[in-house]
Amino acid sequence: MSKRSQPDGDGAAERRLLVIDDEPAFCTFVRRVAEAEGFAVTVAADGDAFKRAYASLQPTVIMLDLVLPDIEGIELLQYLAQQGCRARVFVISGYNPDYPRLAQAVAGSRGLTTVQALTKPIDAGQLRAALLNA
Repeated sequence: MSKRSQPDGDGAAERRLLVIDDEPAFCTFVRRVAEAEGFAVTVAADGDAFKRAYASLQPTVIMLDLVLPDIEGIELLQYLAQQGCRARVFVISGYNPDYPRLAQAVAGSRGLTTVQALTKPIDAGQLRAALLNA
């Protein structure tokens, strides 16, 4: 299942955020912050929805939770590498602060060079800064 919102204006077509996270409250938080900065936001609730959304959306930024019930975030990073992903990817987890940094290293070894590690909890200012520097 995916939900999409698109703010008005030309910038929305250029700033497309794809979020995958199993915490609805976190997805709502990311959506609010990103939309306030002019992003069109699509939220995917599982790995299959993420892959479908990625193919149709061609996001410019991806927020990827590393610990998901149906698929490991590392598998999604491998999928993105196979697709030749050029989007800025933020890997995020509250599970272990070292996990996002490890995933970032793995992604780099697979050719994804625009991956940045973030850890939960993250506040609105930190998220906004990350998105605006994407």
